[in-house]
Amino acid sequence: MLRELFNSENSVLYHVGKFVMWQKEIYKKPENWSMYYKEIVRQMYDIGIGSLTIVMIISLFIGAVTAVQFSYQLSGGLIPEYYIGYVVRDMTIIELAATITCLVLAGKVGSNMAAEIGGMRQKEHIDAMEVMGVNTSAYIIMPKIIAAIIVIPLLVSLSAIVGIMGGYLASIATGSVTEADYIKGLRSFFVPYNVLMMYVKAFVFAFILTSVSCYQGYFVKGGSIELGEASTRAVVYSDILILVADFIIALVLTS
Repeated sequence: MLRELFNSENSVLYHVGKFVMWQKEIYKKPENWSMYYKEIVRQMYDIGIGSLTIVMIISLFIGAVTAVQFSYQLSGGLIPEYYIGYVVRDMTIIELAATITCLVLAGKVGSNMAAEIGGMRQKEHIDAMEVMGVNTSAYIIMPKIIAAIIVIPLLVSLSAIVGIMGGYLASIATGSVTEADYIKGLRSFFVPYNVLMMYVKAFVFAFILTSVSCYQGYFVKGGSIELGEASTRAVVYSDILILVADFIIALVLTS
């Protein structure tokens, strides 16, 4: 029974073990440093510039909605209005910037990586490179993970800034709070440790969405239908793991 549980390709434990064992093949010394460098730069451009617009739009409206909703909760209460800026700032930094941004990137970047690598597997490009003695796990996957770990925290930082600006614009436009009060809220009760939490989440989520998506594409079998299923699994599994990691990180860093 235990042997079937670990050896069955439909078993979660089978894929977890295969994923963990696969990691040691990824992080090996590159055969050609210049080729790896060029690939890392290309991936940084694709992930960063390619995702810039969608991240800014989503962050702007997330910040605006947070401000409007909290303003609604404050109406008729005893809590000072400048708390709107304080809440928008902390909600954006602690939770919304990292989590929402990486959930979106899992759908955009993750599915693209799974489809790209899966297409290489189906067209036997990976097999051809392995015949030539190339460590395909390192050459294809490692630059993507390194690029994601560098670029995604930068996107999360931008998301936090744009989210706070979105809250400011929404608050001023709706007249729920004055400019002075919103800025006062931004400056009140600031805890630098919250920024550390944001970056810890950004790094962890970047690794999760990249490695899980690459795994789904690298080991895909079959034709176009299976490739589409692999891209879907990449997004679904990445989102689930990001949310689980979000809970664990919050539990550890706030205890």
